Amino acid sequence: MLANISIGNVNIEQSAALAPMASVADKAYRLMCKKFGASYLVSEMISAKGLVYGDKKTAVLCQIEAEERPMALQLFGEEAYYIGKAADILNKYQPDIIDINMGCPVPKIVGNGSGSAIMRTPRLAYEIARAAVENASCPVTAKIRAGWNSESKNAVEVAKYLEEAGVSAIAVHGRTRDQFYSGRADREIIRQVKEAVSCPVIGNGDVDSAEDCKAMYEQTGCDLVMIGRGSYGRPWIFREVKHYLETGELLPEPTVEEKMKIMIEHAELLCRFKGERQGIKEMRHNVAWYIKGMPGAAKIRGASGEQNTLDDIRAIAEKLTEGDKEVR
Repeated sequence: MLANISIGNVNIEQSAALAPMASVADKAYRLMCKKFGASYLVSEMISAKGLVYGDKKTAVLCQIEAEERPMALQLFGEEAYYIGKAADILNKYQPDIIDINMGCPVPKIVGNGSGSAIMRTPRLAYEIARAAVENASCPVTAKIRAGWNSESKNAVEVAKYLEEAGVSAIAVHGRTRDQFYSGRADREIIRQVKEAVSCPVIGNGDVDSAEDCKAMYEQTGCDLVMIGRGSYGRPWIFREVKHYLETGELLPEPTVEEKMKIMIEHAELLCRFKGERQGIKEMRHNVAWYIKGMPGAAKIRGASGEQNTLDDIRAIAEKLTEGDKEVR
């Protein structure tokens, strides 16, 4: 049985958490990962200003299903005033944790001074985190990057400011903003942050297997590992991680038939939350991830725009399952 870590008053199993991923880790995606053992979930990014100004689409992102807990709602914004106001609004949704995004590298977010742009001004990171801590009725955490660029890897400095502001944990993605998702994540910078602060540190970046997860724990000393892109089309990675950390044994890869059943369940969840038309539209990129590497997958991906109904998804699953049986 794995140990737990405490982020404020929230206990989280030391297996693997699901990283926040805008336009990817929606409610259906999160529930699939939770089903397979993700120990902690984080919402998609929520605009602090959007929340304060009463935007309805923003409010939808704040809703938490009982099955998702423990879960954080993640805010982004460049002004402490709005972060504080937004944190106060989030209290009514009863998140287990409120997380502040200081790591998103996307130009649209960075161009407004949010996300990883905050890394350029450690004092601003302090002010934003402090505003959240003062207004939240739950623990506050922050997610940062190694730095803005290779010349300013200042994660340790920013982490110290965040701890001073009162955050209960810090997640570190081991890449700079200018790396986006290229190259390799620097685990040494995560280790340095862990040594520099006393609050829990969450390691993130390039974990796409159970063995990688264990290596992240060992190489950085982090308190929890967070998996993002490694879960694309593979929600069962969390089951594999938990089993490996508990037993030292690797689970076999699911069969094509098992994968296709999981894919259909995912599609059904999306349709339940967003309706069939929108749900299938948003499922297309997930389908591409689920079928990656399977015989005939390239042709199906090329015709992704033709997937418009649940029956279309079921037909893909049936075709690939039958193809796999013929090969065997």
